[in-house]
Amino acid sequence: MPRGNEGAMNLSAGGALFGKLKALGVDFVFANSGTDFPPIIEGLIDARNRGIDLPQAVTVPHEHVALGMAHGFYLMSGRPQAVMLHTNVGLSNGATGAINAACDQVPMFLMSGRTPVMEGGRFGARTVPIGWGQEMYDQSALVREACKWDYELRFPDQVPDVLDRGWAIANSTPKGPVYLSLPREVLCAPCLDDQIDRPSRMAPALSAPCHDSLDAAASLLASAKRPLIIAQRGAGSAEVFEALTDFAERWAIPVSHYWANQIAVRMSSPVHVGWTPDEFLVDADVILVINALAPWWPDRASPNEDAKVIQLGPDPLFSRSSPMRCFRSDVTLTGDTAVALRWLMDMVDRRTPDGRSIEARRTKIARISESERKRIRDTARGGNRSPMSKDWVSHCLGKASKGRKASIFHELGCPLPPLELDDHLSYFQEPHSGGLGWGLPAAMGAKLASPDRLVFATVGDGSYMFANPTACHLVCEALELPVVTLVLNNEEWAAVRHSVEGLYKGGLASRSNDVPLTSLRPSPDFCKIAEASRAYTETVVDGEELPAALDRAISVATEEKRQCLLNIAIERTSP
Repeated sequence: MPRGNEGAMNLSAGGALFGKLKALGVDFVFANSGTDFPPIIEGLIDARNRGIDLPQAVTVPHEHVALGMAHGFYLMSGRPQAVMLHTNVGLSNGATGAINAACDQVPMFLMSGRTPVMEGGRFGARTVPIGWGQEMYDQSALVREACKWDYELRFPDQVPDVLDRGWAIANSTPKGPVYLSLPREVLCAPCLDDQIDRPSRMAPALSAPCHDSLDAAASLLASAKRPLIIAQRGAGSAEVFEALTDFAERWAIPVSHYWANQIAVRMSSPVHVGWTPDEFLVDADVILVINALAPWWPDRASPNEDAKVIQLGPDPLFSRSSPMRCFRSDVTLTGDTAVALRWLMDMVDRRTPDGRSIEARRTKIARISESERKRIRDTARGGNRSPMSKDWVSHCLGKASKGRKASIFHELGCPLPPLELDDHLSYFQEPHSGGLGWGLPAAMGAKLASPDRLVFATVGDGSYMFANPTACHLVCEALELPVVTLVLNNEEWAAVRHSVEGLYKGGLASRSNDVPLTSLRPSPDFCKIAEASRAYTETVVDGEELPAALDRAISVATEEKRQCLLNIAIERTSP
């Protein structure tokens, strides 16, 4: 025996797997089980009976929900979790979630069983016909492009080493999911358990920008006459969120949250200039792009030829995820967003500012910022109709959540501008990969990570259906997750229709009352779906009734600890 002792050989690999995940810091394994799971289930009971510290195994009746919960848990806590699925068919259902996680640079350990290799003669070999039906030439190919690393477990003794390696790679810069395939015979075999309670022996590889690049970027920003910051995926930490807000205010640099997944500065700040940076973009002489997959819309507005562009983030050129992305980068700063931003701001602050130039900018930016804020509020209030506008729902939700420890998960639901949020964990938008059904499961994972936080999922009616809501509400009830879900219901794929109208301006779709392939009529009664899991529900048609309905839902979620759903009728013309 190469290591350990004979007493250490009794635990199966299926049981050792969970013990090692706990040692790596995993609190939850979101699982959808199948015929490959007998050694996992038997091993879990065995490990539990031995008193081995284990993560909580959560039964999730749909794979996409499992991936979304792991995604949301990480966004809220910064602690990666694990997902375990059923062979190739479960993995295929979870592939969209893996794509979303990869696009959002979210680390997680994704695993699925592999149909038994052997047709007989070995414990764990194939039995029923499904063992032949689920065989693939390359099962890992289902998620390989979305994962940083993939491997198939060959021997039970590999469990500690394989998980250490996968975990280190998942948490290396840029972070992302990894995948492990698990043959049933290997999981059935006895495993040395003397290594499973130890933390990883491999540290993640964390990159940081070089001094010369930081110095060049700092010189550009400090001497800029018309600087601009475009931030898409937040500032990286609560500390740097506040520091960036303070830095942008001191240096009078406008900040735009262009198609933001998270906010990077307080939206009440006088330097926050809204969603669309076009006016500042075409005039800027220096542009700092913070972890933005697509920082501007090239056919609508682009930097002038003399401008300098600084791209900063874990993978600022998005070389791992985007085969073609040609946004300019005169200075490229690679590293954890919070760390790189902190270093850059410190180096800029060592320079001597041009006080007169900064004061002139400050006055102009504050005027534009306040004008934009007023326009957004006026537009939102004008949507108080029956049915109401998305902006009105967003405005009401922002007011209802203000002053609370709250997070809003948006997926084609409440748009960011009218929310007017000021906390770095207050807003999360669906990944730009567009794998629908993300919003509600991610909100559930976030609530699991932060039980004392008020969590909203604001989703379109199509996105809600994509989320497999029956599975979502079952898990919410089982885990006592009082998420407040707002379904913004316009009975159509509005994003698809607006995409057609945007590309074919003045075309046939813009003049048609019946746009093909976009209708979701007749709308299901979404309240009944949630009520099947004992949720509190309301349908709201009149905009005047929304603030009170939100207050009632918040009261139920916070006091009764019950999940809630508001089915909100919105106008079909909402963008």
